[in-house]
Amino acid sequence: MNFNSGKHHRHSIRLRGYDYSQPGAYFITICVWNRECVFGKIDNSEMRLNEFGEIVSEKWRWLAQQYPYVKSDEFIVMPNHFHGILWIRDIACRGGSRPAPTEIQPPGLSRPAPTDLQPPGLSRPAPKDGIKIKPVGQLIGAFKTVSAKQINNIRNSSGISVWQRDFYDRIGRDENELSRIRQYIRNNPANWNADDENPICKSPKYVVMLNPQTQYI
Repeated sequence: MNFNSGKHHRHSIRLRGYDYSQPGAYFITICVWNRECVFGKIDNSEMRLNEFGEIVSEKWRWLAQQYPYVKSDEFIVMPNHFHGILWIRDIACRGGSRPAPTEIQPPGLSRPAPTDLQPPGLSRPAPKDGIKIKPVGQLIGAFKTVSAKQINNIRNSSGISVWQRDFYDRIGRDENELSRIRQYIRNNPANWNADDENPICKSPKYVVMLNPQTQYI
């Protein structure tokens, strides 16, 4: 299939000037290529993962195993897209006293993890322990690559796209917003019949492939 740059949004949709390797919470949404339902189905308001969906779930957890500064929060694998909260932890100043302006933290940690919000264009100091922090785009790229490779190995379809080229993100600002995002993720299966990502809905939003996070917003 020929690639349509307008249809598939190859232009950057990241926040211009923002340092995406900063500590904080990032609400991530990734869609399957052409919105095909390949990860399972919704049954009685619950997501039933198939083999490919289980791979996606496993590889999302793999990110936190692979990178010590990554923490996974609430996430859901849907039939044709994925929602998840990805934390980048502040390992650069572990035990330090740098202020935490939004006072939000990954689940399971006892110390607030600063989101380090600052004006665009300012960079964060390099990690003191020598670990290079990958930005969100590279982390999501790794997740998409390893999950797609395993899925294509199983279905004998090397080189076939599993995911769309880009992804959508929203930067978590405070605990109240994170709570709303978590609830939105949990409710996704129950709301599938009215979801713009559901091809059965055949909504105009589905056809033009707008940002799927607008339903949360």
